Amino acid sequence: MTAALLDRPALVERLRAELGKDAVLTDADVTASYARDMMPLAPAGTPLAVALPSNTAQVQAVVRACAAARVPVVPRGAGSGLSGAANALDGCVMLVLTRMNEIVDVDPDNRLAVVQPGVVNLDFRGAVEKHGLFYPPDPSSYDWCTIGGNLATNAGGLCCVKYGVTTDSVLGLEVVLADGEVLRTGRRTVKGVAGYDLAKLFIGSEGTLGVITEATVALRPLPQAPGTLVAGFSDTEAAGEAVAKVVREGIVPSLMEIMDATSIKAAEAYLKTELGAGSDCRALLLCQSDSGGEVAQRELTAIEQVCQDAGADMTFVTDDIAEGNMLLQARRVVLTALELYGVWLTDDVCVPRTRIAELIHECERISAEVGLRIAVVGHAGDGNMHPTIVYDGSSAEEFARAQRAFDDILDAGMRLGGTITGEHGVGKIKREWLAKEIGPIGLRVHQQIKAALDPDNLFNPGSMFS
Repeated sequence: MTAALLDRPALVERLRAELGKDAVLTDADVTASYARDMMPLAPAGTPLAVALPSNTAQVQAVVRACAAARVPVVPRGAGSGLSGAANALDGCVMLVLTRMNEIVDVDPDNRLAVVQPGVVNLDFRGAVEKHGLFYPPDPSSYDWCTIGGNLATNAGGLCCVKYGVTTDSVLGLEVVLADGEVLRTGRRTVKGVAGYDLAKLFIGSEGTLGVITEATVALRPLPQAPGTLVAGFSDTEAAGEAVAKVVREGIVPSLMEIMDATSIKAAEAYLKTELGAGSDCRALLLCQSDSGGEVAQRELTAIEQVCQDAGADMTFVTDDIAEGNMLLQARRVVLTALELYGVWLTDDVCVPRTRIAELIHECERISAEVGLRIAVVGHAGDGNMHPTIVYDGSSAEEFARAQRAFDDILDAGMRLGGTITGEHGVGKIKREWLAKEIGPIGLRVHQQIKAALDPDNLFNPGSMFS
């Protein structure tokens, strides 16, 4: 370890020689801005330097230089993550990929694109739309998160119910391995079963196995302008039953979101408008269909009937784009709206769709026990819920209660047959929970894969598991 520490000034000089002086940052105030993501619970250290490569060859150079100095490398995108997966370790090099922001190729005939990791999700979606194509993954931070970060955490979003998560849109990857070599895995074809599916292994690995420097992704035809349905329920169980019945009847909306009473009130206060749910509304369902024309109309009519049969107090359907966007905005602004009441800490659990109502009730119980506001929003179509705890950021005592609530929610999710993360990842805040979920044999296999691909444990050590 002493030798590695002595090598660190030389490492910085080597990185500057390889990348250029403006691409290697060491000023403490600057590097601190790259040291952590959006999760306040996760620990973050002080990096030795921030490296900003512009191409794959420079990523290789950083990885090889850090390997020679035995210095950890932490890959990072825009920092929109919510698990601490991209947080710095003391003395590490932060490998920030935002300058690798080229859309290399858009192939409309084969409905695919090749993209670098620093491209912003929304920018990419806009670029392929010009070709009449659609890239489905849409995390809530899609206006600033990057494709590389989405790949590293296997991000989801509001459209998962119909289109799946990030991995469902990936055909192949280019990855820099721990020895600095470049692995190209996957394909550009619709089908392909040659060898292990190594691309899927790297997706969601949080930078612990390699550095993704390029992705080949599948695109879809641009969907029709969506129709929108909103349904209000004075009974949470009724909303849960509506979700289950939509799934049971084989209706596949392009979006199906749920908001609890706390989220509804926060959104209304922030937007200075009423959603028409009424003061006694306990749950609001938001659904969209992008199938177009009569098909969308049939889907939304069927969902409306399901909601009414389940006991909805209010339903409203519109094919007006502006009205639909306004309703969806209420769902998207919830986290920002909660800042009216304090600092927020958002959780990420996924439960069977039949148990969404139970999770909301568990969150109400936990809220009462810890004495903090907890709002629940989530992707009802796949059971991925985001309970969000609000606390006074200046109070260490309230922060401790928020931490307790965070863990209690994870425990509740697992007891309901769920998982500790549906799309945010494990990072540095759920390592012990991952061990609980996958068990000792699963953990051993994870460690063996990590050791095989990163024998010196220099890629984001301490993320996901120890």
